[in-house]
Amino acid sequence: MAVRDRLAHLVPHWIEHNESHAAQLEEWAGKAREAGLPEVADGIAAAGATMRKANERLRAAGERLPQPGQHDPE
Repeated sequence: MAVRDRLAHLVPHWIEHNESHAAQLEEWAGKAREAGLPEVADGIAAAGATMRKANERLRAAGERLPQPGQHDPE
């Protein structure tokens, strides 16, 4: 399988996987805040925000993938 084809499969998978984790992190940040652990909540929330930023970069990378039929520079 060509690198382009593998990445076309992996990038959306990574994004979906990260989104799921980011949502869980936001949920647990809220629970930590409710439990009176604001510093823990802030750290967890920051991790979720970082994961969403990673997804922005993955989306941008995915947009740069050659489409089927385009030349695949190797």
